[in-house]
Amino acid sequence: MKKPVYSTIKDLKKINYKSKSIKDELSDNLSNLLKNGKPSFFGIYGYENTVIPDLERAILSKHNINFLGLRGQAKTRLARKMVDLLDEWIPVVDGSEINDDPLDPISNYAKKIINNKGDDTKINWIHRSERFYEKLATPDVTVSDLIGDIDPIKAASLKLSYSDERVIHFGMIPRANRSIFVINELPDLQARIQVALFSILEEKEIQIRGFKLRLPLDLQFIFTANPEDYTNRGSIVTPLKDRIGSQIITHYPLSIEVSKKITNQEANSSYSNVYVPEIAKDLVEEINFAARKSDYVDYKSGVSARMSITAFENLVSTTRRRMLINGEDNSVIRLSDFAGIIPAINGKIELVYEGEEQGADQISYDLINEGVKSIFVKYFPEIKKLQKQDEVSPYDEVVEWFLVNENEIFIGDEFTNVEYEKVLNSVKPLDDLIDKYCNNQKKQDLLFFKELLLWGMSAFKKLDKNRMLDGLEFKDSIGTYFNDINT
Repeated sequence: MKKPVYSTIKDLKKINYKSKSIKDELSDNLSNLLKNGKPSFFGIYGYENTVIPDLERAILSKHNINFLGLRGQAKTRLARKMVDLLDEWIPVVDGSEINDDPLDPISNYAKKIINNKGDDTKINWIHRSERFYEKLATPDVTVSDLIGDIDPIKAASLKLSYSDERVIHFGMIPRANRSIFVINELPDLQARIQVALFSILEEKEIQIRGFKLRLPLDLQFIFTANPEDYTNRGSIVTPLKDRIGSQIITHYPLSIEVSKKITNQEANSSYSNVYVPEIAKDLVEEINFAARKSDYVDYKSGVSARMSITAFENLVSTTRRRMLINGEDNSVIRLSDFAGIIPAINGKIELVYEGEEQGADQISYDLINEGVKSIFVKYFPEIKKLQKQDEVSPYDEVVEWFLVNENEIFIGDEFTNVEYEKVLNSVKPLDDLIDKYCNNQKKQDLLFFKELLLWGMSAFKKLDKNRMLDGLEFKDSIGTYFNDINT
């Protein structure tokens, strides 16, 4: 829809334009979507039966909203998506600092112009994309930033007394009139600044340096908060919390499939010449799930969905880097490429004391192994820790191949496609396991499954896996054990 051509209040009256509050806009437009069976928050996955219904109820109730949840739970994204529920265009008095409604002005500036020019008052139109304001709560935020202050330069240039309301310079909140205003990480906002919001939310008044202005600001407030912040950095003062209509609890994805959808949507990776097996995508998410359950990771801090996103980007980049070095035009993601995602994990997890002792790199590598174990048992029989002497295991031939022949293999990080395939195909007993348990898998995925067998067997202590500077070494665990004793 193009910008409306109506340019005066007279034009608005001719088309019988009716003023509407922003909360009425949101409620009415959401109602129309629900009536027509259309999604209200398209592109937000995992919240269909939990967060989104709560949010829809809050919008229909015309509440100010607080999203409470750990980092990386799409709190700000939900707030930004609410812009799509606004009317596409709204009229404002031309030149107004605070988006005055031409039919219901609230500032002295707009009232004076309309009083002088009447229906010939010029109007402008603003798009819904311009009606979103966002402020990150930091300790240095002041009342002047949010609400306003006296402007001595304006007073001097206009030769006005400090008692004249025209010397006021409005802050972000008044300038966001008729818009969505988001304050992220609300507990970080100093208590005295939170108090300044009381009268705006409830009495629709603002107080600036002794001025008490009755400005019925029309705002949809959205706040976000992290439970961790309540103890670490601050809290939401109780009277302010009482004035927020709905508090909505967010959460992490509850399934691998939902996590994959989010990662696929958000990851910034161009990989047309890199083939990514579906099982590799599953493993990225399993690592994230493993981190959230790990005793070495501080669960109070959470593990953001951004970890999966950046890990996937690093995974693809690891493969692309190898291709560039080897001069290859295409390649398949390898399990050994997952060593390249460790930097992405390190930056996204907060470790407890025991984790700090072991080091971030080691914990990240352990999380990859935990993810491998979860994936392994979905495709192959579980490896029992204790096995009777006469009990046959499907993995015996692989173990024997390493043990009897004193074989060991090395998978280099920068092996060419030919070298990688050759070294995995040299472990002949893997073929029988692949034929038995992976016969319905894509042909281009089979090398990944072969490497998964080796990683899984090492994770369950059937083989030894050693990380070298330039790759991975696999060998039998029993022979290595006895050699160590003899040594």
